[in-house]
Amino acid sequence: MPSSPINFPVHCFGEVLWDYLPHGTFPGGAPFNVAYHLHQLAVPVCPISAVGCDDLGEQLLQRLVKWGVSTSAITRHATLPTGRVSATLSSQGDARYVIARDVAWDRITVIPETLKTIATSPALVFGSLALRSAENRAVLKQLIAAQPTNAWRVFDVNLRAPHDDLALVREFAFSANVLKLNATEAARLVDGTESPGHEESHARALAAQFNSPLVCITAGERGAGFLRADRWIWVSARRVAVADTVGAGDAFLAAFLAGLLRADYTDTEILSAACRLGEWVAAHPGATPDYDATTPI
Repeated sequence: MPSSPINFPVHCFGEVLWDYLPHGTFPGGAPFNVAYHLHQLAVPVCPISAVGCDDLGEQLLQRLVKWGVSTSAITRHATLPTGRVSATLSSQGDARYVIARDVAWDRITVIPETLKTIATSPALVFGSLALRSAENRAVLKQLIAAQPTNAWRVFDVNLRAPHDDLALVREFAFSANVLKLNATEAARLVDGTESPGHEESHARALAAQFNSPLVCITAGERGAGFLRADRWIWVSARRVAVADTVGAGDAFLAAFLAGLLRADYTDTEILSAACRLGEWVAAHPGATPDYDATTPI
């Protein structure tokens, strides 16, 4: 992507944690992953989360500092541990997760300086997993209220059982002007089924249901599509040798949002860039691989 300047940071609200995968331990959490990839795409970013006063929390903070990502909005808890997720992988690299409860990111707090900076932020990214605690829901409402009215409010739906309360998802979907979800999640929200395969009709149903101007649906190895101004666009996926799918959707979202923010591209170009980066991450272990000459940016 070209380097059209973005002058104020995007804020990413929600979980930061460690992913314990069969082939190693990696920093993760959807908002953390999105923040990493936005930073790599030259978009200023500020994650809003919490870690424990433990070695795992210190390591996450050090990782962000090493990358050059701000830690000013990440608080530390004296009593709650840093989050962690155990993941198992299928033969196709798809992940199943066991997410630890009662961890630091369940109690995210916001300092006054963050409320000041979000008043000039071009976008707020938030996911559904962090909605599992009432404290986080209250803080997120504060952040949304403090945003500029013309900012992007990006709801990244991640339905991870048992943290998949559809009533909560529907409540916060009305606060977003971008909905991003996968084909199975879209089907569940539209008609309660688990069957993907009708992405355009589901996008149109979600746009009508939540009065959302932009709905983006990913469909894994088939591709992705999005609906804006009543126009549906689809980009087919390219075949890659999958290492694991952890974080591929987060990389997709980062590239997608970077394209929206820069406004230098057609909608098809934005979607294509997002698909290519998601595929590249799927071909590498973990959610935040080092960028190199092969990275499609």
